[in-house]
Amino acid sequence: MSEPIVFISHFRVKEGGLDTIRTFAREVFERMEADKPRTLLFRAYVGEQGDRMSFIHVFADADALDSHFEGADERSRMAYEAIEPDGWEIYGTPSQPALDGMRAQAAAAGVGLRHEPEPMGGFVRLG
Repeated sequence: MSEPIVFISHFRVKEGGLDTIRTFAREVFERMEADKPRTLLFRAYVGEQGDRMSFIHVFADADALDSHFEGADERSRMAYEAIEPDGWEIYGTPSQPALDGMRAQAAAAGVGLRHEPEPMGGFVRLG
C-alpha cells in the first residue's frame, strides 16, 4: 500500500521580499493546482514577523512527490530572489532519487533535512 508523504520546506524571507514571494506563490499555487493533481495539499504560512515562511505539502505517494519536483529547479531559482532555504522535513518514504536530491540541496544550502520515513499510524481524511 502506498503511503502519503508530507513535505515541509522552511525559508527566511529576504529584506523587502515578502510582497515578491506572496505574488510569486499565488502564481505557483494556481499552476500547481492545475498541473499536479496528486498534490493533495499545498499551503504556505508566513511567520508573525514576516521574516520566515513555510510551505506544507501532502502528496498521495512517492510518485506524486516526484511529479511535484519536476520543474522545481526553475521555481526555486525565481523564488530564491525573495527567500532563502532554512531547512526541510520529509515524513514518509520518498523515492531514493527525491531523497538524495533533497539531501544534496540541504547540504549545498547549509541547512538541515529531517527525514522520518516510518509511519506509526493514524489516518488521512480527504474530501
